[in-house]
Parts: sequence; C-alpha cells; structure tokens
Amino acid sequence: MTAPTRDKPWLIRTYAGHSTAKASNALYRGNLAKGQTGLSVAFDLPTQTGYDSDHVLARGEVGKVGVPICHLGDMRTLFDQIPLEQMNTSMTINATAPWLLALYIAVAEEQGADTRQLQGTVQNDLIKEYLSRGTYISPPKPSLAMIADVAEYCYTNVPKWNPMNVCSYHLQEAGATPEQELAFALATAIAVLDELRPRVPAEDFPVLVGRISFFVNAGIRFVTEMCKMRAFVDLWDEICEERYGVTDPKYRRFRYGVQVNSLGLTEQQPENNVYRILIEMLAVTLSKKARARAVQLPAWNEALGLPRPWDQQWSMRMQQIMAFETDLLEYDDLFDGNPAVDAKVAELKQGARAELANLDAMGGAIAAIDYMKARLVESNAERVNRIERGETVVVGVNKYTASEPSPLMGEDGGIMVVDPAVEQDQIARLQAWREARDAGAVRAALADLRAAAEAGKNVMPASIAAAKAGVTTGEWAGVMRAVHGEYRGPTGVSKAMSNKTEGLEDIRAAVDAVSDSLGRRLKFLVGKPGLDGHSNGAEQIAFRARDCGMEISYEGIRLTPEEIVASAKAEDAHVIGLSILSGSHVPLIAEVMQRLREAGMDHVPVMVGGIIPDEDAEKLKSFGVARVYTPKDFELNRIMMDIVTLADPGQIAAE
Repeated sequence: MTAPTRDKPWLIRTYAGHSTAKASNALYRGNLAKGQTGLSVAFDLPTQTGYDSDHVLARGEVGKVGVPICHLGDMRTLFDQIPLEQMNTSMTINATAPWLLALYIAVAEEQGADTRQLQGTVQNDLIKEYLSRGTYISPPKPSLAMIADVAEYCYTNVPKWNPMNVCSYHLQEAGATPEQELAFALATAIAVLDELRPRVPAEDFPVLVGRISFFVNAGIRFVTEMCKMRAFVDLWDEICEERYGVTDPKYRRFRYGVQVNSLGLTEQQPENNVYRILIEMLAVTLSKKARARAVQLPAWNEALGLPRPWDQQWSMRMQQIMAFETDLLEYDDLFDGNPAVDAKVAELKQGARAELANLDAMGGAIAAIDYMKARLVESNAERVNRIERGETVVVGVNKYTASEPSPLMGEDGGIMVVDPAVEQDQIARLQAWREARDAGAVRAALADLRAAAEAGKNVMPASIAAAKAGVTTGEWAGVMRAVHGEYRGPTGVSKAMSNKTEGLEDIRAAVDAVSDSLGRRLKFLVGKPGLDGHSNGAEQIAFRARDCGMEISYEGIRLTPEEIVASAKAEDAHVIGLSILSGSHVPLIAEVMQRLREAGMDHVPVMVGGIIPDEDAEKLKSFGVARVYTPKDFELNRIMMDIVTLADPGQIAAE
C-alpha cells in the first residue's frame, strides 16, 4: 500500500524584530535554525512612518514594536549571514515600502544575489493605513501611485516578488465584519489594479495580477473565518475574470498569508491565548481550497508586551506540529459539498458584493476612505458593546474570571523589555553613518529622487540609487513629504451624538450634573502622543464619551506631547485621556506631564490607556497620572464614570 501524497506545508514564519538590527539578526538566525522557513520583518514605528531614530517624534519609539532601519548599514546588519537569494522575506511596511525594498535590493546586490530570483513580499497597502493602522505619510492619490511604482518595478526587475499584500488584517482588528473585511480589501485591490493597468502592455497584465497577494486575519469564530477565506477565493477569481479579463486560472488564484487575530488575545488568563491561536490557525489551514500560503502566529503573551524568543518558538512549534505530525496535508478539501459551509459562503459573498457595489458607486476605495473609516468605528463600537453586555463571551474576561496565578509569567513578567539604552545606541550609529558618508553623493541622490517624484516617474530606481548613496529613511520620506505634502487621515468619530443611548442614561445624567457644576459642557480631550497608529481604543473611548453627552476633542494620531498640551490649553479641557499601545508610554507620558506643569495646567487630570505592565503603571502614577487602564479594562462605562469623577470640582478639591 502506497503512502498518501502530502501537500507541501505553508511557509512557517514568525513576525519579529526589536531593539536593533544586530539583535533582530540574531533572532532571525535563531528562528531559522529552529525550522522557520521564511522571514517576517517587523519594523519600528519611526521606520514605518519615515522618521530617523533621532527625530522628535521617534522619542521613546525606537526599537519598541520592531527593528529600526535608518540606512543601508542597518539593512546589511539585519540580514548578515542570511543569503537573501535563498530566502522568502515578508516585510510589513507600507508608507516607506519603496524605500525598504530599495534597501533590501541594495543589500541583495552586495551579497552577489541575482535580484530576479528574490522572493518575498512588501505589504505596501496604504489604503488600510488610513482606515486602521495609521502609518501613512502622503495623501491617498500619490500613495496609490507609489504602490503601483513598486508593482511596476518588481514586474520588470524582481519578477518573483509580491509587490503588494492587500491587507485586511488590520481591518478586522479595527472592528470590520467579515463582509466589510471582504469588500474593503477587494476594493483596495481593485483600486491598485486599476492604477496599474495602464502601466503595462495588455498582454502582460494578467501576470502582474497574479503577483498581487493578500494578508488576512483569522478570528476565533473559525467556521465563519474559514468560510470567509473560501468567499475570498471565489470573489477574487470572479473579479479577475469578469473585471480584468484574466483567462488563465493560475493568475486568478487567491494567494494569501495570514497572522491570526491579535485583537482577541487577552491580558487576563493569557495562557488561554494558546488555544485561541491554535483554533484561529485551523480557519486558514483546514480547507485546502482556501489554505494560506504563509502563516505567522502571535505569541500567547502579546497582550502583555513583547514576546521572548521562547514564546515565539512555542508558536512556531504549533505550526510545525500541525504541518508535520497531523495528516491534514494528505487530504483534498474537507468541506467541498458541505451544505452549511456552502450556505455561509454564499451569504458572505452576497453581503460583500453589496458593499462592493456601494463602494464602486462612491468612486472606489480612495473616494470612500472617510465612509469606510466611519463604518469600521461603528462596527467596532458594536463589538465592544456586545462584550460589555456579555452577549459575546470572552473566557477569563467577562465569564469564568476566577483564576490561578500563571506560572508562565516568571520573574521577568512574562515578556521581553527593550533596554532604554537601545535608543541612544541607535542614534549614535545613525550620526556616525551620516558623518562617514559622501555628502555630495547624498545631495545628488536626493535631488534625483525629488525630480522623479515631482515628474511622476517611478520612484524605485532613484530610491535604490539613494539607498546605495547612504540616504537615510527620514531623508527619503522627507522628499515624499515635500513633494506630496503631509496628510491627516479621518478619525471616524464625528462630534454629533448618536442615538445609541441604551444603558447610558445614568452616565448622561451624571455628565449633565457635572457640566452644570462646571458652568459649561464637560470637555474631554483624547490624545495619541508619539507614532502609535493603533487608534481603535482611542476611537472607542471618544465615541462612547460623545454618546455620554461629553464634548470631545479628538484630532487623531501622531501628535507630539507639545501639541497635545497646546490643544488641551486651547480647548480648556477638563480631563485628558492618552492612548499608547507601542510600549513608549513612560517617556512620552513623562514629557506630557512635565509640559502640563510648565503650562500651569497640572490641575487637569490625566488618564492613560495602553499595554502597560504593573510596574510602569506605578511609574506613570508617580508622574501625576490619575488613572491607568490596560486591555483588561474593557468596561467603557466604568471609564466614563471615572472621567465624570475626575472632572467634578468637588472631587478635585477633596483630592
């Protein structure tokens, strides 16, 4: 009897990067030695948003959520002793995708690689940045042109490279329903393909379509999520054939990588996250028809902070056991012909097609950015409400909350903490790089880059030349800002109150009473200092505060402490709420509190939310912060009452 034929397993990746290029390189080589089959690079927020490590906005953010890459030297160090011609590398980078790909190509050429053999992906999806993640630089139209620049360049020069991951991952993190996730992601892909179509000969366009890939999220409702993936497969095939006339089925194949849901990972009883991660992986591996090409899993402790190498290893072993110990890869699709699955897939496709038609009527994804953002904030509010009301059960959070202490936490608190000295170390290397390079060559390269951008030419050749000349990330992005201008995305939070007041009557009465006492409407300012673009929490707090009758001030992401304090003074805010999820809370909050004191506003109470370890919470309180909230504080109405209490003059006097 012959053994069954096994399919090849998906690419096994771990999303990783922290501190410095040298430390991240050691982590990558260690993971590859443990059986990882592809790299997935996490960049820090200054790199993602186009700032050098010594920029004022980079303070406290260097090396926190990923690796800082300021120039070619950093990229060399990152991939030291890793032969890029043999590697499949995913780089989660969007606004600065042309630049990071330029640095990658430059390093590959230094290694002697044939760039036509390079394999991997740059995420390069700016549209979802305006909706959910916030690491954009330029306005939508020039950003769309740069997405197309990368795709056009790769099609000719790096043909095995995926020039874009249409990323629905963060849409789900921002609250998207499955139908919204399908429609918004497919609308993004359509916008990019429409931009690309005139750039290549008609006979070559199907090949370019075949290089577009997707990066998706798989949540805990794994039957629905598996059906969503099957719906993606069908809808993408339909769009490629009917809209773009792609006749070859291999170019219509829905190719995607996945990271399972991080939004659903809990700070409470974090060991439960291991089961969540495994169940979510099933959604993207069980159905052969809709199986992921690459999988990366979060670690069990990511709701607490930065995972340690052992934590990442544990998630990698989960993938390896599924791929190599089970018989999953020996069978055809397990769900073909299943009536329940077919019905759910049909329902999802119907909902997605209706939303796609709606977006198309608005003029497509770029024209509909404000609409999509508002819909996501509303959907997320509904999700939060269901958890608060107990309609959605989250084990250990709103049900079965009695718990034993976790032995996994250990003396280090169960997470890895980036040494604060890393930032100064990185800045010193950056300054040494600037001093050692040929200043004339840098000026010439930047002038050529600006000329290409102003003329509407493809920026990739000039970017690669700039990388080789020693240009820095901040200098490259500075040219794009100068040519295309800065952009502030929509917040999705209008100042008009909604009619969703159920369960808010007592809080609204308290807000009215305090407002009468204050002599004007209670003013609550929500701010996001630093570069963290994860705005979901801030949006939901502002959304609920508005519906509780407060006057809100929320200007969105990426503000300096100086700007936040100036805004609080101009708005005469009664309470300030700050949200930071990137781990940079200590230095940024310290500066905010200092500036409030200098402005004579230290009487204004400040509350802070984020992924904040207990010892950091105590430190923030020692700065004068009145309240600290972490992901376990999911009851927004309790936070609303805290705002009322902090704003009450009698309470302030008593304290």
